[in-house]
Amino acid sequence: MSYSNLKLFSLSSNHELAQKVAKEIGIELGKVSVGAHSDGETIVHIDESVRGDHVFILQSTSDPVNDNLMELLIMMDALRRASAASINIVLPYYGYARQDRKARAREPITSKLVANMLQIAGADRLITFDLHAPQIQGFFNIPVDHLMGSPLIAEYFRRQLVYAGDDIVVVSPDHGGVGRARKLANFLKAPLAIIDKRRPRANVAEIMNIIGDVKGKKCILIDDMIDTAGTITLAANALKELGATEVYASCTHAVLSGPAIERINNSAITKLVVLDTIEMPEERQSEKIVKLSIAHLLADAIIRIHESRPLSPLYELHLPSEQI
Repeated sequence: MSYSNLKLFSLSSNHELAQKVAKEIGIELGKVSVGAHSDGETIVHIDESVRGDHVFILQSTSDPVNDNLMELLIMMDALRRASAASINIVLPYYGYARQDRKARAREPITSKLVANMLQIAGADRLITFDLHAPQIQGFFNIPVDHLMGSPLIAEYFRRQLVYAGDDIVVVSPDHGGVGRARKLANFLKAPLAIIDKRRPRANVAEIMNIIGDVKGKKCILIDDMIDTAGTITLAANALKELGATEVYASCTHAVLSGPAIERINNSAITKLVVLDTIEMPEERQSEKIVKLSIAHLLADAIIRIHESRPLSPLYELHLPSEQI
């Protein structure tokens, strides 16, 4: 099918994913040049007409977070001034999502600030994946399509473990992730366990107790993101010590900063299943990491939005096997 007034542009953060999405849709990526002045100021130039077009920009605000965010804002300003019919932001990973509330006095709510900037720059719609805090959707006064990675992750584990008849249990690494873990457990028709932990300071977690039966079972940990991997590896090691036969981990956003790869390689995790919302340079890869693509899901979402069709089927567990 031809989509003459639909255009997809990629900036610096997710070019490989953007190419896959364009191929799924059946269009070419839009032509854009991104550079910098000698003092570091970002330059963006759109190298084709966008007048009257419905434009989708694919960009994650991952490392380098501020550079990628400024690229996106500058691109949006260029599109608005070039008379694009609509500007739709495809933000697989929403940076600053962890700063969603005032945890202490005199702290900013930076995820709200980012929402304000995107709207002021001209965004008509946001498409994103597994926000760290779902209430961030309420920071926007434009439509927000909040897609989920659990159907893709569930399909992988259905093929690898469930169909093989393994006795599995889905484990939430903390109380905050119970809803996400329950969703995966429902997809896999598996029981749920919860890790009760205490975090004495930032990026340091201490396992306190495990609620549920994990002895003699293959455990699947799920989280929205893995950053330094301290929480997930500590949880995996605790599950193994409590009698789990194998421990798998999964997440939507593989931030994997600092000592993450070393911790994963030295942990009880058998495989870590991640989605490609963030590009992974070679130094952040490991034999333990399995990467699944969200390209088909994003392409389907873009087409449905462009054709004014519902997105609800994308939340079901019937994605194509080619994603595995």
